[in-house]
Amino acid sequence: MLEPLLRLLRRLFRNTPAAPAAHQAPGASPVPDGATTMSKITTIADVRRHFLNNKEPIYFISATNFNLLGIGDWVGNFRHINYIDCFEGQQRNVFVPKEKFPRDFESIEDINNYLLEHKEVIDFIQSRAQGGNAGVAAFLMFDEHTEEVCEQLGLKVAFPPAKLRSRMDNKIETVRIGNKAGVPSVPNVLAKVGSYQELCEVSRELGDDLVVQTAFGDSGHTTFFIANEDDYYKHAEEIEAESEVKIMKRINCRGSAIEACATRCGTVVGPLMTELVGFKTLTPYKGGWCGNEMFAGAFDQSVRDKAREYTFQFGEALREEGYRGYFELDFLIDMDNGEVYLGELNPRVTGASSLTNVAAFAHSDIPLFLFHLLEFSDVDFDLDINEINERWAHPESVDSWSQLVIKHTDESVDLLTQAPRTGVWKMADDGSIGYHHYNYHPHAAEDDSEGFFLRISGAGDFRYEGADLGILITRGRLMDDDFQLNARAKAWIDGIRGQYAGQSLQDPVVEEVAVSHAVGGGNFKIL
Repeated sequence: MLEPLLRLLRRLFRNTPAAPAAHQAPGASPVPDGATTMSKITTIADVRRHFLNNKEPIYFISATNFNLLGIGDWVGNFRHINYIDCFEGQQRNVFVPKEKFPRDFESIEDINNYLLEHKEVIDFIQSRAQGGNAGVAAFLMFDEHTEEVCEQLGLKVAFPPAKLRSRMDNKIETVRIGNKAGVPSVPNVLAKVGSYQELCEVSRELGDDLVVQTAFGDSGHTTFFIANEDDYYKHAEEIEAESEVKIMKRINCRGSAIEACATRCGTVVGPLMTELVGFKTLTPYKGGWCGNEMFAGAFDQSVRDKAREYTFQFGEALREEGYRGYFELDFLIDMDNGEVYLGELNPRVTGASSLTNVAAFAHSDIPLFLFHLLEFSDVDFDLDINEINERWAHPESVDSWSQLVIKHTDESVDLLTQAPRTGVWKMADDGSIGYHHYNYHPHAAEDDSEGFFLRISGAGDFRYEGADLGILITRGRLMDDDFQLNARAKAWIDGIRGQYAGQSLQDPVVEEVAVSHAVGGGNFKIL
C-alpha cells in the first residue's frame, strides 16, 4: 500500500517551474471607475504619489505572496489572493479562501485558475469592485484560461498576453532573442536529439562535457549535466521528447540574476545578484535555484557593468517583440575568463523579486514592480530612464540582502506535525535560533543576527522530496568569496529545519489521511 501511495504523492506534488483579458494599449480607454487620475507623470515623486493614492483594486494572485512581499506598503488598495496562508490569518492584505475543494494541481497556473473560480474569491473581488471596474490582476504564472476567467470577472491582467509570455519563456527562443540583441549565450547548438550518438555529433565543437536544457523548466528540473553515455541515459526520455534542446559547453561559472522592467520609456535595470544553486542542504535538484544574494560588490565592476548593459539591450529587444513589463535574466559568469553569458529569461516576477523590491535603491525611489504596474496603467508618463539606471548602478544604492529557499531534500514523505511560524527569528551567539516576533516584511530583520522567515509548509501538510518548506530573508551575505555557504547560512538552515517535525506515513492514521489528501492534490507548493 505504501509504495503506490508514495508514487501518487510524488506525481501530484511534482515541483515544476501576464496581458489583460481585453488587451489594450495604455491610454486607449477612459479611466475606469475608481481609478485615480492625474496629469502626466514625469518624476519618481509623481509615481509614488499616484500609487499611494490609488483607489482601483489591484491583486497579486498566486500560491503565496512571497514574490511581492511588502508591495502593499507602496500601493493603495493592493491585496494578495493566495492558496497558502503563510501568516495564519494575521495579515490583513492577504486573502486566502477558507474552504478547499479537491483539485489535482499540475502547475502554478492550475492554482491561480482554481483561485479565480473559487466562490469565496469571486465574492471577495466583487465586494471590492467599483462600479464596472473589478480591478487589476497580476500573476506569477498564468495561461489563456486565466485570461478568459479574468475577462468574465471584469479583471484586467497586468501582463502581456499569455501566448506571448509563453513564447518568451522558451529557453530556445531566449537564445535567439539574445543573439539578435547582441547578448551572447554560452557556446551552444540548438538541435533535435534522438540518441547519445546524435548528441555527440551535433555538439562536436563543444567538447565532451555538456549541459542540456529543454525549452521549459524551473529551478534546475530540466537542466541535465552530461559527460558520458550513462549520464545521457538517465535523462534520455526527457531529452528525446523535445523537438529541440539547447546544448551548451560546460564552463566553470557562477550563476547570477538581474531583474528589469521594459517600459514605453525604456528598460529599467536592477542590480546584479549572485545565485545560490544546487546546494544539497537546500534543494534535491542538481543545478536547482535555492536563493540569492544582493550586495554592492557582487562580482567585479566590469562584470556588473556588462550584465547591466546586456540586460538593457535585451529589454529593448523584448520591447521590439511586443513584450513589456517585468522580467528577469540569469547570467552565467565564466570564472576562467570573466565572460558574461546569457543564461535564461523569466518573463515575469520571480523568486529574486523579493530582494529586488526591498533594497535601498527601491526604497529611495520606488520598487521595480511599480514600473510594471505603471506600464499597465492608463496613466500617461514620461520618465528619464537613463537617469534612474545611472542612480541604481551606484554601489551606495545597493544594501546587502540574502535569501535561502529551503526545500525538503530527503526521498521521503511524512505528515508535518510542527512547523516554524512566519515572522522574525533571531540567532544567538552559539548559532541556535528562536522566534522573536511576528512581522510580514523582511525589513523587520534589523541586522544580520535576525532573519525574516516566511513559512510555506505547515502542520497538517505533507513533506515530500522537493516540497518548499519556507524562505529565510536576512541582511548580509550567506556565501563566502568561493560561493560556498558560510557558517551563518548553515546555522540558519539547521535551525529552521530543526523547527519542523513530522509523522511517518507508515502510521495507519496518517496513511488514511494521505490518500484523502493526495486525491485532492491539496499540498502543491510552488514559488
